Amino acid sequence: MAHQRTRINHIKTFAERLEEEAHKFREAAEQQPPGSMARELLLRRAQMIEASQVNPWLKIRRPAGEAPAIRPK
Repeated sequence: MAHQRTRINHIKTFAERLEEEAHKFREAAEQQPPGSMARELLLRRAQMIEASQVNPWLKIRRPAGEAPAIRPK
C-alpha cells in the first residue's frame, strides 16, 4: 500500500513566509557579536532570501506536459 503524503494548507502566502524567514535570520544575527562568522552567515542567508526571485518564477504558467527550458552554459 502506498504511503500518502501529508498535505499542508498554508495560511500565509509563499512570499510572506519567505519574508518572515529573512526577518528571523536578521534577528538571530543581531544576537551575535559584531564581526563573528555566525553573524555574517545569518546576514548572508537573509540577503539571499530577500534577493531570491523564486516567487515570480513559480507563477509562470506552462501548458501541461511542457518541461521548463534549460539554458545552455
